[in-house]
Amino acid sequence: MKVINIKDIKSNIGLEVKINGWIYNKRSSGRIVFLVLRDGTGFLQCVVEEDNVDVNTWNVVNCLSIESSVSLVGILVKHPKNEEIELKTKSILVIGSSKDYPITKKEHGPEFLFENRDLYLRSKTPWAILRIRDQIFRSITNFFYEEGFIRFDSPILQPTSCEDTTQLFEVKYYEEVMYLTQSGQLYLEAGIMSFGKAYDFGPVFRAEKSKTRNHLSEFWMMDAEMAFYDQEMNEDIQEKMVKRIIKDVLDNCELELNILERNTTILERCIKEQFIRIKHKEAKRICKEVLNIQNVVELDDMSTEEEIALGNYFQIPVFIEDYPMAVKSFYMKKYVDMDGVERAKNADLIAPEEGREIIGGSQREDDYEVLKAEIMKRNYPIEKYEWYLNIRKYGSVPHSGFGLGLERMVRWITGVHHIRETIPFPRTTIINKP
Repeated sequence: MKVINIKDIKSNIGLEVKINGWIYNKRSSGRIVFLVLRDGTGFLQCVVEEDNVDVNTWNVVNCLSIESSVSLVGILVKHPKNEEIELKTKSILVIGSSKDYPITKKEHGPEFLFENRDLYLRSKTPWAILRIRDQIFRSITNFFYEEGFIRFDSPILQPTSCEDTTQLFEVKYYEEVMYLTQSGQLYLEAGIMSFGKAYDFGPVFRAEKSKTRNHLSEFWMMDAEMAFYDQEMNEDIQEKMVKRIIKDVLDNCELELNILERNTTILERCIKEQFIRIKHKEAKRICKEVLNIQNVVELDDMSTEEEIALGNYFQIPVFIEDYPMAVKSFYMKKYVDMDGVERAKNADLIAPEEGREIIGGSQREDDYEVLKAEIMKRNYPIEKYEWYLNIRKYGSVPHSGFGLGLERMVRWITGVHHIRETIPFPRTTIINKP
């Protein structure tokens, strides 16, 4: 007996096969029972007719409950009225019963579903979201391999802060105080002096006590660094990578996008057209004068309202370049503009459709004395950054890098509302059971 996965049914039409999985749905119509089987690779309608099975099989079918694990044997055939493929079932073996499965067809609130996340993962919506997440992960990994990057894993326990020092999770490490990583960037900068181009991909942590739909305390970050790259080159490779991700999802995740009822018009446009690039000053002007946003602060970071409005305005990803240095991180290369404002050579990539910031990147400061002065200006403990400064002491070169938040990218591409939906087991200020 040939055992197959549901994803392979098209190449096995007309054959008798065995498929292992779980009962996702069940309905009866007289002497016919329709089962929807899922096996992790897809969903398949299985038809059981009383006249075509023995009495024992018919009794088993009528007693089946949702999420029972089973092994079905039958012949794969095309549906008589459409192009769908179904299994004309001949026998059923129950492997594990499922009594009183708590997630039913009735409407459940989001908090109930997150409290039962371990079971809700079996449903179609999280199944589709997390398969798209997997595709995005593979697209990024393949992209960097093809572009000549090396994977360079950075430590999760770190002695210093890469970003805002108020958002650190403190951990006692033997007799020392350490912090859960916010980013692998600083270590990657050391790595590129050996390898030229490097990236890492792993969990990071932010102790930000926010309960909005945009925040997680634990999430996955991809950081990349490139030696001899200026900020323009940095933005070029980011755009190339995002286009690759979108194309791979559109090519390989049609079923998942259909389950989510995702309108892909803007995603398709993103592949074909160049992303917008504007200066921070111009972005603020558009927000104030064109989009009529109230209380625009010209030398401040972009607000949530401003990012959403700009994404809706351009309907394509937009790089907002050269933020005021005062609102950006210490490691960014800086310059003074014509108005006397000290600005960073950086860019945040804002996605349309309320995707907001999905990538942040900059040219890094490569001058030892300039970087040291910036660290001291911000009252950071200079001794903690001596190793990072040493990168500039011996053979320093211009270099740039960026970080991509995986969950933010997944949320934009899938079109889901809450970022908690984009990770298998979300960690926020609210502790769920799983």
